[in-house]
Amino acid sequence: MSKIIILSPSKYVQGPKEIENLAAYYSKLGEKKAFLIVDSFILQHYEAALVSSFRKDNISYEMESFGGECSKNEINRLISAVKKADADVIVGVGGGKTLDTAKAVAYYEKLPVIIVPTIASTDAPTSALSVLYTDDGKFDEYLLLPSNPNCVVVDSEIIAKAPSRLLVAGMGDALATTFEAKATAAANATAMAGGRTSLSALALARLCLETLIENGLKAKIAVDANTTSKAVEAIIEANTYLSGIGFESGGLAAAHAIHNGLTVLEETHAFYHGEKVAFGTIVQMVLENDSNCEIKEIVDFCKSVGLPTTLEQLGLKSVTPEKLMAVAEAACAEGETIHNMPFKVTPDMVYSAIIVADKLGA
Repeated sequence: MSKIIILSPSKYVQGPKEIENLAAYYSKLGEKKAFLIVDSFILQHYEAALVSSFRKDNISYEMESFGGECSKNEINRLISAVKKADADVIVGVGGGKTLDTAKAVAYYEKLPVIIVPTIASTDAPTSALSVLYTDDGKFDEYLLLPSNPNCVVVDSEIIAKAPSRLLVAGMGDALATTFEAKATAAANATAMAGGRTSLSALALARLCLETLIENGLKAKIAVDANTTSKAVEAIIEANTYLSGIGFESGGLAAAHAIHNGLTVLEETHAFYHGEKVAFGTIVQMVLENDSNCEIKEIVDFCKSVGLPTTLEQLGLKSVTPEKLMAVAEAACAEGETIHNMPFKVTPDMVYSAIIVADKLGA
């Protein structure tokens, strides 16, 4: 029997004003100096809160603005700054590329890392992965890390002040979690963590979906009003932690592969990762021939929070059959996660499922 592997950050903390407690979390990991890599927008709006946290506890720190791209040159620039500062803990504050850069710098310098997401648009904060790009923003490679972050600190007030579209995109990314974990388990395929899907990962994946359905619309309404609520807290946890553990230890399958296929079309580049994953989830359900009732529940949920359910809503109103076949072929490329499905999937099958999903989502 194959082994199971469950990955998780060592500590996950979520709540309002948690950014004010960063120095306390640093003190559990280091004793010399914290090195903060901060998204430029966040630095502009929250520098005082970050500085106050360390000054009130009389803890030494150095702060550097993130250059904007998680590239090898940016990582090397920051590594030099960390060496010069003689810091012993890396703290990443911002969106996905900032956090991936902080994780990479910590990995190369063999230092602990604290991750502070300021949006909840993906499940990247908890993962042992950094996505590297070239300096001009083109995908370069995946950097697989030997461990997950030492600590993830989520300030729900900051996330609630971000545009609701970002939170909704995170719901789209999280939406795929249970369907992909179930498919990976049924196929007895290997999850991102390197083992088979565990019962724990499946349970978290199911809870992720239940949380989205119950709280998604209420959370969007609250965030549209720039406020927090129990529903907002639940969705942040689902988007960040439940989905993060679910995808890494549960597995990815067709939904994310179809997202990757959609990225070959320039028309989709204006849409967030989770928005494309949401449509990919509906396509995966069609591939699996799920019941009309099950598909309708997911389509209705997507419509309620504003996730795309049709090609037109992804900028593909006049897409040609040739372009859709290019999407299908890219989704089925060698090494893609679509091969974690419990049956063989071909480009023709994906093409057909996209057409059907588009009609069902109308």
